[in-house]
Amino acid sequence: MNSVYFILIPVVVGIVLGLYFINNPSSNFINEESTFTKTHLMNNGSPKIGDNDAKISIVEFGDYQCTYCYKFHQNTLSDIQIQYIDSGTLNYVYRDFPLNGPDSILAAEASYCAADQEKYWQYHNLLFDNWAGEKTGWINTDSLVRFAINIELNIIEFKNCLSSHKYYQKVIDNENYAKKIGINATPSFLIFNDDELIRIIGAQQLEKFQNVIEQLTLK
Repeated sequence: MNSVYFILIPVVVGIVLGLYFINNPSSNFINEESTFTKTHLMNNGSPKIGDNDAKISIVEFGDYQCTYCYKFHQNTLSDIQIQYIDSGTLNYVYRDFPLNGPDSILAAEASYCAADQEKYWQYHNLLFDNWAGEKTGWINTDSLVRFAINIELNIIEFKNCLSSHKYYQKVIDNENYAKKIGINATPSFLIFNDDELIRIIGAQQLEKFQNVIEQLTLK
């Protein structure tokens, strides 16, 4: 997905995020406490990186096989990390939207198995660093175990976690949540503060994110 569009959405993050979503804001207003609280946007995904008290948050919905997720990871995320996450301007959460099927689900499960050993982000980055296309077979149990060995996980614990599909439902819950709020492409980004939310779609250049972050910072 290489297209991009912005939707500026008024939100009240503290209690309810009422947002106009997808392509026609006026026809998709949703106001559900159970769906659009800041807690529900940020929870159930990756461990959060960045200052917990940062005024701006980014939630990425991605797929480990997605071509444009890989491009974003290779070309843009490190700059966002240096300029905005490490500086305390924003915090960041990754949530799974496995559009490419069972292999993507398995990779997401593996990332949470790594999280059990406090190495989620190392494993997450390794998956993208070893990306080898969409539906090419590069994600399988053997490769996922090799990645675990690479970052020195306890392999017995990792294998038990993966073979038991401990985190399968967590991944599916993330996918269902994404669909519920209108996410239909990867990568998709929700960038918000306590007043506004903006959606970016696709592997956009750093400038796109800088403009949105600047806009939200001024609010």
